[in-house]
Amino acid sequence: MKIRKAVIPAAGFGTRVLPATKSMPKEMFPIIDKPTIQYVVEEAVNSGIEEILIVVSRGKEVISNHFDKSPELESILRKKNKLNLLEDIEYLSDRCNIFFCRQREAKGLGHAILCAKSFVGKEPFAVLYGDDVIISDIPVCKQLIDAFNKYNLGVVGAKEVDKDKIHKYGSLKVEHLEKNFFKCTDMVEKPTLDKIMSLYSILGRCILTPDIFDILEDTPPGVGGEIQLTDAMKYIARQKGMIMVDFEGKRYDMGNKLEIMKASVEIALTHPEIGNEFKNYLKDLDLSSDIL
Repeated sequence: MKIRKAVIPAAGFGTRVLPATKSMPKEMFPIIDKPTIQYVVEEAVNSGIEEILIVVSRGKEVISNHFDKSPELESILRKKNKLNLLEDIEYLSDRCNIFFCRQREAKGLGHAILCAKSFVGKEPFAVLYGDDVIISDIPVCKQLIDAFNKYNLGVVGAKEVDKDKIHKYGSLKVEHLEKNFFKCTDMVEKPTLDKIMSLYSILGRCILTPDIFDILEDTPPGVGGEIQLTDAMKYIARQKGMIMVDFEGKRYDMGNKLEIMKASVEIALTHPEIGNEFKNYLKDLDLSSDIL
């Protein structure tokens, strides 16, 4: 079955990057000339996704405003013959349908996905975290869709993380299949040292089947008193297994201050308009100056 739908959870408070997120969702932090969540939506669209549901919380109306039509701006750009800019803002609206729903209570990522039950229906679907930007030649979402089509099992995108950081993420029990594909048979969220199964952790992307919703409805609150998506996926992994893809791409966690700066600098270096000038600027920086 073709994967046509994607869910993007974007309801978190972004407390790690306060005070900026007091008035601006972290999903709207700009990387050069596009907000974070636009990179995520473009990845989904470039993977063949046709319909996207973005799960937001109160105060994040700016996200839906960003993806809405802007007739006045579009008219001005046409009159001034700035057709390249017009194409940039119309690009997504012409290629996919974007919907929104509100997570009314902060009950965790698993609950946010559960909010998408009626949108998803009986289809397999992609999940792309709204604050995880992954830059890659082949969209990571497409890498996971290809794995789903090959193995007909749910898929998680993962990378190895440092042992001293694994407690911030999750740990997967995996067996190598071929190339960058692994069988995942168990997982644990935010493990203590004695619970680490491997250094592979799910980072921002997965493909799920609709049976996840019944499991989530029966999943009690876990770590942090929230309904954890990992707990529901763990049940699936133990029952029939999932596929883990050690995906190809560079991930930026836009809820982390250092990662935000890395994304801005590294993506700027390849930007078609400012890349060369910015590279020269960095080369000319006086490393002995007071600002460094």
